[in-house]
Amino acid sequence: MIIWMIIGMAVVTAVPRFLPALIVGFVTFPKWVDRWLNAIPYAALGALIFPGIISVKPDAPQIGIIAGLIGIFLAWLNVHIIFVVLGAIASVFLMTL
Repeated sequence: MIIWMIIGMAVVTAVPRFLPALIVGFVTFPKWVDRWLNAIPYAALGALIFPGIISVKPDAPQIGIIAGLIGIFLAWLNVHIIFVVLGAIASVFLMTL
């Protein structure tokens, strides 16, 4: 009985994940929907990163903001993502010495 419950839960979990992936391959969306869907990862990433930038050092939030701006600037220069992260980390380290 338990094995059937596990299999049922796996199917219920898998169907909502696989179904959109299958449908997207056959459906063409209008241009504005494609632009909107392409913006979702960036918006989610910003929502995850921004609170961490503000709370790097609670008594000095400007340190996180400056490090975030340095990261944005390095990314704007098309620097590799590893160096963008290392640049932001190094700037926080240097400002907190």
